[in-house]
Amino acid sequence: MSLDVAPLPRPGWGRVPDPQANGVESKGLLAQEDLFLALLRFAENATIHEYTAPHEITAICLEGRGFTSVGSESAPLHAGERVVWPVNAPHRLWTEDSTMVTLMVERTA
Repeated sequence: MSLDVAPLPRPGWGRVPDPQANGVESKGLLAQEDLFLALLRFAENATIHEYTAPHEITAICLEGRGFTSVGSESAPLHAGERVVWPVNAPHRLWTEDSTMVTLMVERTA
């Protein structure tokens, strides 16, 4: 048996690689064929534009608070809560007068 120690995909905080994102930084934790994990750090009044994904995504709010939407529904999202976005559903995360840190869990298979 040997240990499988490897570097993180993006170990440092960096701008989200989406030109439409505003005030959001990310840190890639795990990138496997069927699973992607990342931390997202939102400043006040930050947003990731609405988009769809061909797989289910779970966003877990670890710190702070913000908002989420799926389709035409929106709701507040607080530390200790999670939201699940269905396959191909338009969804979004944003903050207004607060900051937020989320863990994104994407099962791609």
